[in-house]
Amino acid sequence: MSITHETTDDTARVGIEGELTIYTVAELAAALLPQVGAAARLELDLSQVTEMDGAGLQLLAVIEREAGINGTALSLTGQSQAVTQTLQLCRGAAL
Repeated sequence: MSITHETTDDTARVGIEGELTIYTVAELAAALLPQVGAAARLELDLSQVTEMDGAGLQLLAVIEREAGINGTALSLTGQSQAVTQTLQLCRGAAL
């Protein structure tokens, strides 16, 4: 798992490569949560996520909540197949 970070003007761009699972969320949270509020906009690129589980989904929910609290505009700029499948599974379960 690796994280890339770039800040340009008022936008922080963060990319996650590898797993977004119970095995990586603690490390990811420590790296990602300080980025929320550091810039007016946060773009999260999930196009290189290879696996995602419920813990990864919870981390995204926490990031979304913190962005709202801090007034940070959050956007996803990419979704891998693993991310798309996890999100679809959760939407289907809510029906």
